[in-house]
Amino acid sequence: MLEPAYQADVVIVGAGVAGLSAAHRLTSQGVTVAVLEAAPCVGGRMSTEKVDGFRLDRIGRLLSTAYPELQLAPGLDGLVLRPFAPGVLLHGDGRHHRVDAPARARSTRGALHAVRALASAPRGMPGPRLVAASRRAAPRRATFRVLPGAGQGNASRAARATAPLGGAVDQARLGAALTRFSTVPVERLLARPELPAGQSLAARGLPARTIDGFLRPLLAALLCDPALTTSSRCADLALRAFAGGRLCVPEGGAEALPELLAQTLPTGTVHTGVRVTSVSTTSVATAEHGEVRCRAVLLATDARAAAELLPGLRVPDFHPVTVVHHTTDEPPRTGSALLLDADRGGPVAHTAVISEVDPSRAPSGRALISSTVLGDPPPDLETAVRTHLGRLYGTPTHRWETLAVHHTREAVPAMPAPHDLRRPVRLLAGLYVCGDHRDTSTVQGALHSAHRAATAILKDLGAAGSMHRADPTPTAQAA
Repeated sequence: MLEPAYQADVVIVGAGVAGLSAAHRLTSQGVTVAVLEAAPCVGGRMSTEKVDGFRLDRIGRLLSTAYPELQLAPGLDGLVLRPFAPGVLLHGDGRHHRVDAPARARSTRGALHAVRALASAPRGMPGPRLVAASRRAAPRRATFRVLPGAGQGNASRAARATAPLGGAVDQARLGAALTRFSTVPVERLLARPELPAGQSLAARGLPARTIDGFLRPLLAALLCDPALTTSSRCADLALRAFAGGRLCVPEGGAEALPELLAQTLPTGTVHTGVRVTSVSTTSVATAEHGEVRCRAVLLATDARAAAELLPGLRVPDFHPVTVVHHTTDEPPRTGSALLLDADRGGPVAHTAVISEVDPSRAPSGRALISSTVLGDPPPDLETAVRTHLGRLYGTPTHRWETLAVHHTREAVPAMPAPHDLRRPVRLLAGLYVCGDHRDTSTVQGALHSAHRAATAILKDLGAAGSMHRADPTPTAQAA
């Protein structure tokens, strides 16, 4: 229990990945930190439910091995990431089509080879076994380990022209575009004119078939925004990560990342079950433990909770996300692929046999299929999802057991154009804010905002004299 007289240099409100990452950066510089979390456990929206030996993510955001902060953030050296099969598997016109990332190809010809479409059996028949690409090329070295997924099979013959991508010329153009994304500096991406992502893709001359058949379902999975109203700069960053790395999930569930951050902080840093009721530049008030005095306060909660503690902070719109988890003893034959619906023929945006990606998420002999519905779910969600999954996987689903349905209305902050990817984290000396709502709505964005906030705090703490005497108060402006 937190003692009422406890003091720290910095009090961090919220033990999600942003707050915990900021705590690591501060403690590594000798700053004393107290992280206060109202919930009984750390993690915030990166939570995992345990049911009969299954590990079920509540939101299940996709990560990328190309996220810089996964390599830069202290405390993540022991993180184990499980990659999906390279690229994605598209379902369109009753067939499966395999699309690989460009694998750093340096020419249009190389990109054409990298962006392959592999046709499967017609609708209603078992799908193909996929290429075990992780056996051919080891993932790039980083501070975490990337372990190969299980269940990957052999490739079928490449089709000359496939429904979601068009013919060889369209595929080459797509491959060249992805290759450029993987190599262009971030600063150049952020300097491009900003439009809604859907308009931006069309303005770049990509065929409508390629946009609707591949880029739209891919970006919907990465951004949780099927309408593609997201800022084109945010979409470009997402495509850059896809082209330059591997999509992946933390081994053991989403909660593994925040739990690792919490476990590797100095003992006594994190305090759960402590509800903060008000904040100032020199203290926080708690419901159960009185006042905690400090030199600076960092709000690392979600956007709505931050605005409740500090009126005037802007609360963004949100993308709702529903995740449906099924189990069966006869898994579909898609291996560890991420399966996207190019036809938008039902409520499921993307799905995977997630136990093939990360076997620790299901008990032996059982398969775990996790499927994501974006936006408001249909009235008869269970029937609609089960029917849609039958078409996507080409296999009967009536015997699948539903383990859980997790609906999160405020799952992902929206990033419509124009969107400030570097919203201020320093409100005034002694008061700071971080989280995915201050950056991009991804784990990378949450960690990067924490990096920026910790840097600002360290700069202010190192300043000569009082850190609370010279700054104007931003008060009720939409910070």
